[in-house]
Order: sequence, then structure tokens, then C-alpha cells
Amino acid sequence: LVDFVTSGPVVATVWEGPEAVKLTRQMIGATKPLEAVPGTIRGDYTCDVMSNLIHGSDSPENAAAEIALWFKAEELG
Repeated sequence: LVDFVTSGPVVATVWEGPEAVKLTRQMIGATKPLEAVPGTIRGDYTCDVMSNLIHGSDSPENAAAEIALWFKAEELG
């Protein structure tokens, strides 16, 4: 799993604001590429689930846990 997850470059970001999770998931698009509409990141740039090029948290609670994997509290403003 580690080899797969680290097989390409990673850019980790944290977005915050009103409805940030909902907004970013709309921009990302459906998990299954055939269901992702054009104009979304997945709809325009991916062709299969196994080469998923983007991840977005599905809830504020999961976002907090995932952010903690990548960033120290003092790194966030």
C-alpha cells in the first residue's frame, strides 16, 4: 500500500471556509471516473479509479484526521 500511495508526487493542501468539504468535493468530481462530469478534476484528468489523482475528505471530522497525518498544528495558520 505504501508503495502504491507514494508511487507519484503528492501535494498536500488544507482548504478552509464555509462548506469547504462540499465545495472541494464538487470541484473534484465523482470517485468513479465515468460518473465524474466534465469540468471536474476527475472528469477531465482521470480514466480509472486505481490511478486516482486526487483525494478530498468526505467530512470535517475526516478532514481533521487527514490533516493531522500531513501537518503539525503549528504549521497551520
